[in-house]
Amino acid sequence: MSGLLEVKPLPMTPLVADAIARTNASFLSQQQVATLRRLCEIFLPPLKGYPGAIDAGAPEFLDFLIGVSPAETQHLYQSGLDRLHAEARQHFSVPFAAVDPSQADQLLRPWLQTWMNDHPPTDAYARFINLAHSDIRTATINSQAWSEAAKAAGKTPADVGLYWFPIDPDLRQQSVPTQPARKRSA
Repeated sequence: MSGLLEVKPLPMTPLVADAIARTNASFLSQQQVATLRRLCEIFLPPLKGYPGAIDAGAPEFLDFLIGVSPAETQHLYQSGLDRLHAEARQHFSVPFAAVDPSQADQLLRPWLQTWMNDHPPTDAYARFINLAHSDIRTATINSQAWSEAAKAAGKTPADVGLYWFPIDPDLRQQSVPTQPARKRSA
């Protein structure tokens, strides 16, 4: 059959849903996220050229991480954030998301304790406050924003460039240089 054209399908480029739509990766309720965001602002504000927890995207990362954590951790965070919100309402007639630094200090300081990993606080609420404090710091200093601040400050510790990526690609900066993986010696 001469004269007929062969029709070929057009090449298709697969799309990742997150590249064309905003991810709704929220495990926590809106109130819990607002409480967590304020907790992040209080526990780790920007400091000496380094980003604070909010700038590093720690609340969003922790929301995702809690959502894929064991049920015990999920319950600890949910009940802890709810209690923090309720105590702010009870003592100051505002949600925790709206407390000022001195009010936050009154609510948090009594629960902050020095503890070792193998001996966490036994009270569930104290364990939540201390775990949240540790998790917020860990998420922030292991973020892309923190790594870039360290590079900008001329610091080159071994872990610069090793960080978690934001859950939503819209939060990721486009100027992320990729580095080849380092081989480890056995």
